[in-house]
Amino acid sequence: MHHVARRITVAAIALTAACASPGLLVPDDSLLQLAHTTVTAPNPGEPGTYAVKFLYYGSGGDRRRPEYRDSLALRTRAVNGTPYLRGGDKKALKKRWDYWGFDEKRLPVNARVWYPDGAGPFPLVLIVHGNHDMKKFSDPGYAYLGRHLASRGYILASVDENFLNGDLRDENDARGWMLLQHLVVWRRWNADSTSPFYRKVDLTRIALAGHSRGGEAVAVAAAFNRLSRYPDDARVTFDFGFDIRTVIAISPVDGQYKPAGLPTPLENVNYFVIHGSHDSDVQTFMGLRQYERVRFTEGGDWVKAGVYVYRANHGQFNTVWGDNDVGDSGWLLNKRLLLTGDEQRQVAKVFIGGFLDLTLRGQRAYLPMFLDHRAAGGWLPKTIYLSRFDLPTTRVLADFEGGIDVTRGSAAGVRLSGQHLATWKDVALTMRSRGLQPFNNNAIMLGWLPPDTMARAGVGAGAGSPPVAAGNEARASYTITLPDTLAAAWKLTRASSLVFALANYGELPTPLARADTAAPLDSAERAALAARRDSTKATPDSAATTPGEKPAKTAAAPPPLDLTVELVMADGRTASLLLSAVAPVRPPLTVRLWRWQYVEQRLFPPAKNHEDVLASYRIPFARFSALLDGFDPRNVRAVRLVFDRAPGGTILLDDVGFDVGTPPG
Repeated sequence: MHHVARRITVAAIALTAACASPGLLVPDDSLLQLAHTTVTAPNPGEPGTYAVKFLYYGSGGDRRRPEYRDSLALRTRAVNGTPYLRGGDKKALKKRWDYWGFDEKRLPVNARVWYPDGAGPFPLVLIVHGNHDMKKFSDPGYAYLGRHLASRGYILASVDENFLNGDLRDENDARGWMLLQHLVVWRRWNADSTSPFYRKVDLTRIALAGHSRGGEAVAVAAAFNRLSRYPDDARVTFDFGFDIRTVIAISPVDGQYKPAGLPTPLENVNYFVIHGSHDSDVQTFMGLRQYERVRFTEGGDWVKAGVYVYRANHGQFNTVWGDNDVGDSGWLLNKRLLLTGDEQRQVAKVFIGGFLDLTLRGQRAYLPMFLDHRAAGGWLPKTIYLSRFDLPTTRVLADFEGGIDVTRGSAAGVRLSGQHLATWKDVALTMRSRGLQPFNNNAIMLGWLPPDTMARAGVGAGAGSPPVAAGNEARASYTITLPDTLAAAWKLTRASSLVFALANYGELPTPLARADTAAPLDSAERAALAARRDSTKATPDSAATTPGEKPAKTAAAPPPLDLTVELVMADGRTASLLLSAVAPVRPPLTVRLWRWQYVEQRLFPPAKNHEDVLASYRIPFARFSALLDGFDPRNVRAVRLVFDRAPGGTILLDDVGFDVGTPPG
């Protein structure tokens, strides 16, 4: 955690009593969407068959915790973290080190370990907590994961970094470096015939998992692991080179440490991030920034994936932290909306256990649950989930990061076009929190209105285009056109899939009137527009708008958003299906963190009431092939979204492309 205890005045608290706010929860569709499990492997959220053993290791002499003083099975040497903890208030640092009985030159290498009773070798997982009150020790809070994963054949060490907690700043490089010091001792123990872990650790299968600041620290550790020198002071040398295959981030922060002033890069590592919508500490899905920075530059079965869990908070992934994300102000949180602690930790067991089995043991049967969480529906607590994924076999047509030309795709020769759209623009995605921090990721925003509404406003397909005529032929659409040779060059087959990320933005667009464009109407067009407007005066429509006016919002819940997805072939034929036939398009997942509206709006106002989290969609070519005789993937010439299933709406679209690999599982 990284909160500072917030103080509320007596007067402000008194005002809250009359300002109760609604929960702002969207309807839960989990009874339908989580009704089935299609993964052909055991539930990773269930205990395994191994008996579980436990021990402590540490540097000894801990004046605050007897377990790291009197109960050590293995002794470690303290390490000098001075290069990573320079600066800071000297008085505050002295008080800190006086409490602990050591300073930055003698940082202990402490952990509690759960491990299988067996011959091994077993994969090694290190998990590290984030920021919290340093006197309320955080490392015991992952015992539930330790026991669970050890029963399933993993060694899990919950790393103690409580001495870096509290009021330290700019210390996440120290947190990451400390994790690598733990791997140093594990490598030594695995080679030491007197160690209880002699030849029991599979050092070719290592995962790092971290929570909150620890969720950023694991990425820092994975980056440092491949460097020969410390980026912020090249006089400090590194010699790690561990086989860290997997990084797992739980409600992570991002950007608190920037190596050499840059965001932390990650290459050729499996990455999974999980975040809760009702996180009152890290109030926005910051881990998506690191997710976007993971790159696959060499061959391998790499996976990056993420899941956004509706009604999960920050602290319940750690039993010590619990349901209070904000310290002294915790009683003001709207806790009745949350998943229970046991439910939230079951989510962690399922996804973390499945990701470790997938990436450290190569059990590809678990891949579908990361491509679409509904594949594990029967294993998951009932709430709403949004999935993100990316594979090395993905070829991107348009990621909207290449510049300001909205008609040009990411791959050479790919063209982008829109028809009858009320909104069409590149947008830089921002977080819901008050500061509107950037996600450092662009998407395209597409909006549409009913054809008759567009016609009454005199809106055309674009500047210089004729006004829209009402009727199906005027439905809005967005097309990504491929060069004639691209499908063949990318070796698209019937085992390929169309992939993209999409979110319902939750607003109706404001149409741009023809009078506001650069192309004036000629006399005939003006007469036609006037006649059309006159013909509608006797039959007013509540959805009608005038130029520059936003459609009125009603209290009624909008119908589910849907659209048609088409593949256009070289001969002009199309294979079309409804997106809802593949997966639902959720409404914006609204968030209310606080019990009273006064607190929400006056003291901790977010910029918006939901996070713009795009969900990943995957449509196998087999679905299109069943709809079109003679379907040949080499003849695909365009991907088209047709907005013909909802009268109006706005979506965010990103990362449109093809997965050219073989089907999962």
